Order: sequence, then structure tokens, then C-alpha cells
Amino acid sequence: MGEVNKDLQRERDNCSFDIKVLTTFIDGTPQKTLERKYREKIMLSEKELSEGVAEEYLSHKERYENSVRKSVILFKLVRRLQEEGRSNITNYRDVISGLLGSSSTRDGSPFGVHYIMFMPAILNQGTEEQQMTWLPRAWNCSIIGSYAQTELGHGTFIRGLETIATYDPDTKEFVLHSPTLTSYKWWPGGLGHTANYCIVVAQLYTKGQCHGIHSFIVQVRDEDTHVPLPGIKVGDIGAKLGLNSVDNGFLGFDHLRIPRDHMLMKHAQVLEDGTYVRNARNTKLNYGAMVFVRVVIVYDMVNYLSKAVTIATRYSAVRRQSQLKEGEPEPQILDYVTQQHKIFIGIAACHALRLTANMLWETFHDVTEQLVDGNLERLPELHALACCLKAVSTADTTMYVERCRLACGGHGYMQSSNLPMTYGLVTAACTYEGENTVLLLQTARYLVKTWQTGMENLTPTLAYFKTASSPGFCERWENSVDGIVRGLQKVAMGKVATCVKNLKKHVDSGMSPEDAWNSTSVQLVSAAEAHCRVIITSTFHDEVRKLDASVPPEVRLVLQQLVELYALYWALEKLNDLLLYTSISSHDVDELQYWYEELLAKIRPNAVGLVDAFDIIDGILQSTLGAYDGRVYERLMDEALRSPLNAEPVNQSFHTHLKPFMQGKL
Repeated sequence: MGEVNKDLQRERDNCSFDIKVLTTFIDGTPQKTLERKYREKIMLSEKELSEGVAEEYLSHKERYENSVRKSVILFKLVRRLQEEGRSNITNYRDVISGLLGSSSTRDGSPFGVHYIMFMPAILNQGTEEQQMTWLPRAWNCSIIGSYAQTELGHGTFIRGLETIATYDPDTKEFVLHSPTLTSYKWWPGGLGHTANYCIVVAQLYTKGQCHGIHSFIVQVRDEDTHVPLPGIKVGDIGAKLGLNSVDNGFLGFDHLRIPRDHMLMKHAQVLEDGTYVRNARNTKLNYGAMVFVRVVIVYDMVNYLSKAVTIATRYSAVRRQSQLKEGEPEPQILDYVTQQHKIFIGIAACHALRLTANMLWETFHDVTEQLVDGNLERLPELHALACCLKAVSTADTTMYVERCRLACGGHGYMQSSNLPMTYGLVTAACTYEGENTVLLLQTARYLVKTWQTGMENLTPTLAYFKTASSPGFCERWENSVDGIVRGLQKVAMGKVATCVKNLKKHVDSGMSPEDAWNSTSVQLVSAAEAHCRVIITSTFHDEVRKLDASVPPEVRLVLQQLVELYALYWALEKLNDLLLYTSISSHDVDELQYWYEELLAKIRPNAVGLVDAFDIIDGILQSTLGAYDGRVYERLMDEALRSPLNAEPVNQSFHTHLKPFMQGKL
């Protein structure tokens, strides 16, 4: 690292709090900070990971091959961590976060789905015997797996999947078949050329009867030669907006036979004679794997957003442009309030989403333990919570990252800024593992059902329904975070009540319940989002309010400012709803706007310190604009000189095409 940019260093010198203390708060404990730093040190110790031509200059094929090379090196390091006792299934989430957040997999890894979906599916749906058979091989990467659910013609609507698994009692095998082109599996990460095994979701048929979708472990390629097995058609689906280091694949079956015990049978079994035995809780228990993935996605959004705001904030402290006052030097663009408005909400959202993700993770564990005891009471709540948080966190992060890119002007458009690639990763998350609109509608279904069944026995995340519906609640608007939370609760409750009323109106007019739901779906999505805003804002507020004396007052103060900024930002964004459902006045709105602008000014001196506290080292950030030393222009030029187009002073196309054209000889 060279000399630090003077503007950037001055920002750090003027920070009002101890950055390392906030880093510890973000990580959880000093020990977790040390463990993270150790993992990062190990990940960046391999020089081979940073060798070769930059990814953006590689072809689609070369980028995949380079990604496999790097992933193999990376996962060798995972084995090393396992041997040291620093990596195991108990800290699985941290391992995934560390691996997929590393610089070598910044555009995704072909091994990602192996860890995020293949193994969790076996854990959630496999019997103890199946887990003992498959998990050790998967954990050691002696086999690489993918997860094939989505098809060319069906995605989120899994009941409509067309792939068929028919049990043959004579041979005690399942016969997998893709009866149509639209039944081909489409999108599974790592399936194109990396994985040799796959969890396949298919319609189960036994004794001529369909029993709905079930999961099967299917060998796709020979373990020695990696050649696709007979009866399998598999390949890569091609280039995408992002994640081009991942070989998303297609998969079709031509009457492929697999052993009976390759069906995951924790919740349902097919006996040797073809008799189907179903656990009464089967469908609900299968939520587990999906919820786990959605928890991981929320954490992923926090990681990506932390990178984006770090890049945008540091660049904004270095970049000087225009004049605020005639005759004065060009100011740092971070001094422009519009720039603060673009970036600071992203910083606040990093903390809001991370604390909410922690709450979701704890809820996931609590409900999972209850499931073991046969208690399914909170499972619908967990499913609804995971659905809306996945949808809102991915949509919000996509918006925040794009704002960060725009905040960096033309330089933010450069691949070397790492903002375009980050945008490609987060916007992809709006679609995979449940398309956001569909997920919000699933949350809405839970909200409507809860409203229709009354206010008794409300689950913790819906307890506000009872208070928000009581007489006098939020009757007088209050310009405080508590007041905003109450206002958002009133909005969410009001939207759900309106949806229920309109659904009834449609049905009373002669519509079927299904058509009534479709007609009201835009309002239902809005109600689910409003509910999620309540969850995120109130969780952020409550968690910061609970901080004790172990957190220094200057750190508590800046976190409280971020809570206020987050609440104010979304109150101002949702003014239409607040005006419709609460008593907020134009005078109140003027005061909120003034308060918001005051907060931007208060946070401004600590902006660089706040992003430094995310402690994202340059080797992971991989950005010319966001490096710790702030040497933006030197790094941009160095990166430009790495372009293969600059390897020679005259490109051959001048002689073959351009010169003849200019001389009129074509």
C-alpha cells in the first residue's frame, strides 16, 4: 500500500469513534473478528488466486475455467481450515460467507450451490443413513453437487414441475424422465460442467399414482472421466448479466434409472414393493432447506452492500469536483448533500439488514428445534418472515448498490470499480430461490389468514397487529423513531385490512377466491412489503436501543444516528402510505425532512470511519475506487494498462480492416 490520499486520511483522523470497536460490534465478538481475519489471511495467502489475466478480459469459456482453477485452490484452503478445527458444519454459515465473499469468487463460484443447497438439502431431507453416506463425501468435496429444481418452463411454482420419477418395483429403481423440452432443468449453479451429482426435484409416481414433488440424489457424470452418464443431457446455459464464473446448467433425462435409496426419505418413503409412506408433516418440514437458503441470501446482501458503500464513500472522499462557492477549491463530492443522500442510507441499511438477518437466523434455529419436538406452530411465521426478508433485502440492496454506482459517476461504470459486477450479483438474487413478487405474495397469504382468524395467539412478528388495531393507536403523529415505527405498523395493518376487505368485495360480487386474489395481488404485495418494513425498522431500533455500557457511548451515538436515518428515509419514501393511514400532517413532513438533512450532516464526519469499520481489506474489495489508500487515479491507470488492447501499440485490426477502409480500398 502506498501513501494514503490526504483527504481520505483526514476523514479518518476526524472520526469521532473507535473504528475497531464498531468492527467488533459488527462481527459479534472479538473472537469472531480474529477468526474472520484469520480466514481472510488464509484465503489471500495463495498467490495463484490473484494470478492471470483479469476476468473481464476473458471469454465465457476462459472465465469458467479460471473460476474452477481458483475454486479448487480456495476449497483446498477450506480443507486446511477443517484440519485445523476452524471449519466444520457447526459454523457452516460463517464458512459459506467467508468463501463466497472472498476476492477469488467475486463473480460467484461453481462450487457455491454445492455448499448452499446440495448439502443443506441432504441435511434437511435425508435420513440419518443417507446423511452418513453422502455428507462426508460432499463436505470433503470428493463429490461436487448441484440442486436442480427450476425448469425451462416452471420456476417458483414447483407444483407445476414436469420432470417425472416413476418407481419400478421389479428392479427397485426410480426412472427419471423429461417428457418435454420445458421439463428440462434450467439454471442450477455448477451443473453445466462442474457437478457430478445433483439433487433433482421431480414428480413422484408409484403404482400409477402421483404423490407430488420429491427430491432425489442423481449421479450426473462419471466420477473418473466426468463424462455425462447415459440417459443424461447436460450443459451450460450461456452468458448472463452477472455470475458468469458460475456454470449454470440445463439437465434432461431419458428414462434414467437410479437406485431406490437415492430418493431422500427423511419425510416420505417408497417401500420396495412401491408402497408410498408419507410423514404427515412432510410438506411443512421441507420448508427448512428453502428457509436456510433465504437466510444466507440476506447475509449475502449485507456483504455485497458493505462493499458497495465502502467503495462509494471512499471514492467520494477522494473525488473533488465543481464549486460550492465561487473562488473556493473544488470540494470533496462527499460534501454534497445529494451525494450523502445516495450513499448514507446504504450504510444504515447494512446494519439494519445484518441485525434483522441475525434475528431471522435465531428464529430459524428456534423453530427448527421446535420441529424436532413436533411443534409446527411457528413454521408458517418463519416461512412468511424468510419470504419477505429475502424479497425486500434483495430489492433494496439492488437499489442501494445502483445508487452507489451512480454516486461514482463515470468511474463507477468501470468494471475495475467492482460496482457493475456487484450490481449483477445482487440483482440476480431478486429472482433466484423464489422470485420476489411471488415470495411477497406468500407472505401476504400468511398476513391475510392471520387477520381473518382474529387477533388471538398472534406470533411475535405479528404481535403489533393487536396494538395497531386498538382505539387511539397512533392517533396523534409523533416525529420520533418510535413514532415512525408505530406509523409503519399502522400502514402495514391498514394495508392488510384493506386487502381483506377488497378480497371479500370481489368474492361477494361473484368472483372465485382465486380470481379475487389475483385482482388484489398488487395491493397484497404492497401489504407484505409494508409488513417487512416494520420488521426491519423495529428490529434495527430495538437492537441498538438494547446496547449496554460495553459499547462506548460514541459508538452507540453513531449507531443511533443510523437508526434514525434509516427510519426517516423510509418514512419519507412511504409518505403516500403514511398520509393515507396515519394522522401525519404537512408540517410533520417538513420537520421530518429537516431532521433527515440534519442527520446527513451529523453522519458526514464519520462516513469514512463507518465504512472502514466493515473492515473489508483490499484483496477482497477488489476495487480501483475503494482501496484503503484512496489512490484512485493511479489504480485506474494501472488497471487500464492491464487491458490486452494495450499490449501492443497498433492492433492488428488496423492493418486488416481500418487502414483499407480509410484508404477506400475495401
